[in-house]
Amino acid sequence: MATRWVDGKAMVAACDAAGIHLFVIKQNRRNATLQLLKRAVERKRFGRIYMVTINVFWQRPQSYYDSAKWRGTWEFDGGAFMNQASHYVDLIDWLIGPVESVFAYTGTLARDIQVEDTGVLAIKWRSGAMGSMNVTMLTYPKNLEGTITIIGENGTVRIGGLAVNEIQHWQFADSDPDDALVKNASYQTTSVYGFGHPMYYDNVIKVLRGEADPETDGREGLRSLEVLIAAYTSARDGRKISLPLEH
Repeated sequence: MATRWVDGKAMVAACDAAGIHLFVIKQNRRNATLQLLKRAVERKRFGRIYMVTINVFWQRPQSYYDSAKWRGTWEFDGGAFMNQASHYVDLIDWLIGPVESVFAYTGTLARDIQVEDTGVLAIKWRSGAMGSMNVTMLTYPKNLEGTITIIGENGTVRIGGLAVNEIQHWQFADSDPDDALVKNASYQTTSVYGFGHPMYYDNVIKVLRGEADPETDGREGLRSLEVLIAAYTSARDGRKISLPLEH
């Protein structure tokens, strides 16, 4: 929604003052695979969540960045975390809950751009869970995976594929009717975008008609933007950053 924290907050405030909606696209939340995972978390099937790992190993050649002047810039694009992996950053709070602190390293290892093409992020949640996020746009020779693994007291789940589109491991101590849906929830895709956009726009249309509330509004966007800004601040300053942000 923005590349700066102050801009994101200003967007929300301006829309509130004008009495209009600010819609932010979070299409990965609509994936059937992640809908099942979200319900498992909400039903506390994992028990205490111990560890979470998110990997985004994709390929963006130099020609991708050269195709438009705004690509690879701090002002208009952001790096691998802010742009390509932003919908995976969204999963950090949406699935697991509020973040206590982060520590990040970022680097521009191979591309001729202002921003990072690779980064790692260590995360501690307020619940006590720990985790990491690993992102690179340098995977040879093409996109490899977009995955999330959750390890808990009573369950372990890994959702992988190119874009969290395949449930690769699903095991819990208890049973649930959703377990029967696991096999058919996975789907094949050659795109990292998935198929969540139509459902997102359906909600937007219903909101504009007065038939529904927004499912992903500006405040939802701020939740992931806050984690992103904390990560970039950590990488810049070489220190742990606690949330919520004070600026």
